Formats: sequence, C-alpha cells, structure tokens
Amino acid sequence: MKRILVATEKPFASVAVEGIKKIVEGSNNKFILLEKYTDKAELLEAVADVNAIIIRSDKITEEVISAAKKLEIVVRAGAGYNNVDLKASSDNRIVVMNTPGQNSNAVAELALSMMVFAARGFFNGKPGSELKGKKLGIHAFGHVGKIVAKIAKGFGMEVYAFDPFIPADIISEEGAIPCKSVEDLYASCQYISLHIPANEKTKDSINFDLLSKMPKGGTLINTARKEVIHEADMIKLMTKRADFKYVSDIAPVDTDSFTQFEGRYYFSPKKMGAQTLEANVNAGLAAANQIVKYFATGDETFKVN
Repeated sequence: MKRILVATEKPFASVAVEGIKKIVEGSNNKFILLEKYTDKAELLEAVADVNAIIIRSDKITEEVISAAKKLEIVVRAGAGYNNVDLKASSDNRIVVMNTPGQNSNAVAELALSMMVFAARGFFNGKPGSELKGKKLGIHAFGHVGKIVAKIAKGFGMEVYAFDPFIPADIISEEGAIPCKSVEDLYASCQYISLHIPANEKTKDSINFDLLSKMPKGGTLINTARKEVIHEADMIKLMTKRADFKYVSDIAPVDTDSFTQFEGRYYFSPKKMGAQTLEANVNAGLAAANQIVKYFATGDETFKVN
C-alpha cells in the first residue's frame, strides 16, 4: 500500500477531493489530505512518510524533498511545473509529472474573454470594437492554443499560429494559418494570445523589438507566465505607443508603473486560467489516475524531469 498525499494550500473543490480519494482508495492505497496549511513546517511534517504527492501551486523545494525520504512521485495538477525543483527531484530519483490538457478549455475561454474585455474598452461605457474580422496570432499551438483557435474562429476572427515544434500542416489542419517565424506572427496580427512556457529560452523573450512589430491597435493577451514578458520593454513600448493594450491573468512585478496607462491594461487579482470547477476537478482526477497507474505499471507518460 502506497501513501498518497494531497497537499494544497489553496484546496481543490470538494468534489475533486472526493474523486481523488475514491481513485486512491479504490486502488488499495492510503489517501492523506493536507489543506489550507499556513506554515511550511506543516508540509514538511506531512511529507515525511508519503510515497506520492499531488499539488497545485504548492512549492516542492529541495527542503521538502529532503524531508520526504520515501517519496517516489510528485504530480502537479496543471500544466506548469516551475514550482517543483526538478533537479533535486531527479537527484533523489523522484518522478515529476504534470497533467497537460486538463485546464486547457478553461484557459482558452479566459483568453477569449480577455480579448472581448480589451476590445470593448474594459467595459468603460464608450464605444469599443468587435473581434469579428480581426487577425489573431496564437503564440504556441499546444492544447490551449488549438482550443483558442477553434473559439476564435467562432467569433469570425482570422487565426494565425506559430509553434516551432508543430509542423505547418498540423497547424493548417486545425484551421489556423501557419507563420514561418515568431516575427511574422506578431507583424501580422492585431491580437496575440500567448501560450509559451516559462523556461531559460523564453524568459523575457516577449520584448520591445517583438512587440513593436504589432500593427496599430495591438493587444497582447498573456495567460501564460509573467516571466516570459520583458517587463521594462513592455513599459517602454506602452509609453511610446498609445494604441497598445496589455491584458494578463497574472500581474507583473512592477504594477505601479502600469498605472500611467489607464484604460490600456488589465491584470486579474490572481492567476485565473485554471480557476473553474471543471478544470479543478479534471486536473485533480488526472493527477490521481497518473499516480495510481505509475505505481501499478511504471507508466511515465507525463514525466517532465
């Protein structure tokens, strides 16, 4: 019998917790729950004798890994996993997985709603514009990007996409026009929906030179990570271009510097991409199923380290 811990400072929905518990106990494993903890010491105590951990945005640091002597696998319920120390995990032979695709529809719907919000002047009572007939560029055409394309076409938008890891014919099959370079994507589209991961190659990659290629009335929608935005360059661009809007579901570090651009920016109070009941449940159940399958068969399909 394996001991499987759900450690969530911000809890799953109760229906998700019950579903995870059913999966874990149905496979003859032990279900352990730590919710709404306020001190790292609580987490360090909880991981001491567990074999698996399911987390959301909780940080699995080298200190946590050192305290978890029996830990074999960590699953981040969601797509991003930069809250897990991959090197320390690998050094201790711990498998780390994410649950790609489970939050995709929630993030895609958020991206389109933010586009509407920006196009209508953030609902300020003044005339705005429509999305129909506008060009949308999707930067990274993975699970979320494909759904964004489908919804955007329903709005009547002309959809373009760039992803160096996906062949042009696949992008075309999904109903988007493939761009040969990221520069072409930004130069072609009034709206850009950003879905790249945060890593060493992408950090600060959305910079002044790239953003300045966008046409008049350009709007960037970021439901990815704040780390990919070169913040100083964004401020520089918005200073030079009174037509540019930036909308994100995660606030930048220097929020005060954006107050000068009233009516041209919006940052949600917290990251909202996966904040739906459906995404919450889907990601939690997927995490539990992946752990159970790993222990039963050694399946490492979603391993990220």
